[in-house]
Amino acid sequence: MDNKLESKTMKCIRCGFCLDACPTFRLTGKETYSPRGRIYLIRSWNEGLLPLELPERDALDTCLGCRACETACPSGVEYGAILEIAREEIEERHHRPPLQAAARKTLVDILTNPGMLTSSLKAAGLLRPLTGGKMPGFAAKLLSGSSDARVQLPTPEGEVRVNTLPERSEAMGAKRHTVGILAGCVMRVLFGETNSATIRTLQRNGCEVVAPKSAGCCGALHLHIGLHSEAQRKARALLDAFEPFMDELDAIVINSAGCGSTMKEFGSLLENDPVYAERAKKFAGKVKDITEWLMEIGITPPGRMELTVSYHDACHLAHAQRIKLQPRELLKQIPGLNLVEMEEADTCCGSAGVYNILQPEMAHKLLERKVDNLNATGASVIATGNPGCLAWIQQGVRERGISVRICHPVELLDEAYNNL
Repeated sequence: MDNKLESKTMKCIRCGFCLDACPTFRLTGKETYSPRGRIYLIRSWNEGLLPLELPERDALDTCLGCRACETACPSGVEYGAILEIAREEIEERHHRPPLQAAARKTLVDILTNPGMLTSSLKAAGLLRPLTGGKMPGFAAKLLSGSSDARVQLPTPEGEVRVNTLPERSEAMGAKRHTVGILAGCVMRVLFGETNSATIRTLQRNGCEVVAPKSAGCCGALHLHIGLHSEAQRKARALLDAFEPFMDELDAIVINSAGCGSTMKEFGSLLENDPVYAERAKKFAGKVKDITEWLMEIGITPPGRMELTVSYHDACHLAHAQRIKLQPRELLKQIPGLNLVEMEEADTCCGSAGVYNILQPEMAHKLLERKVDNLNATGASVIATGNPGCLAWIQQGVRERGISVRICHPVELLDEAYNNL
């Protein structure tokens, strides 16, 4: 029995506050598709009462890992940590069919290697006239157990290439701070302009920006699907890349919610590592989401933009990092911008890392619900702070033929500065 897991699962008093917060329970009404149901299964496995075989594994695989239950929980249950321990057991103790396990790891390895991702997207683009952009049925079935024809690779809006950042970008005007930035994996391929907008906005607010050339993947996607050892390896490599700059950095600013939440948890991820534990804790203490950091330091007033905007809460920003107010307050700093709230703004869109590929049916149900809600706002722009949400919601509005722009909040702020 894992005593750490036992103590974490015992915090759950089965009160049921998590049920309405859980997207998969709301869609299915199944207790095993709820946080408390999944915790009960994990506790039963940990006590030797249940195996981690197909029914139990399916219950855990269908979890988005959105952590909305943590926001709702009155007992402080660390559901994200419980889920990661169980998923680590499944992936690293061979409770999954070997071919499926290998395919899942390969998928994440491709997504977190910008060169491989670029090549894959270019190949998919060439084959699009034949495939319609859909993943081949055999690959979809291997990854998810379903040959759902709606499993698609992201469709880039522009040229597919690896966007590189300058290692050092000087502050505009008087320097107030020196900050680090992570170019990211998917971010530097699909959303290079978001990275550029992030740097320009930081510069305009007195920040010198450092982007270590050797900084790679943070390990978030690996950690979220249970590849714990690989996530630790990625974390160590990232710490090494930032180490020469740590003493001068006031913050490490992240524009990807999933990456930011994992990097803030490096201290616990590497807590038993005698070499990296203290460095990881120091690093994690400096990690800030871009909206969190800008609201903390106070921003230079931007120019006017006449826009109606709504905001979708990325799960790993709203629930894992508990950052909901800052992005909204930042958008309100733009004169002329009308911010309207959407229904279920903090409910998962279904992207959830690679969930939309591994669980396409459930992911599409959540996407359709999200698109209905954003369309009802009448907004011409939907802002959100995570690349997975950006790509997935873009796909949803494209499929529905809805004319609405999906972008990161920092892009709007950057454009507003250009209007000065």
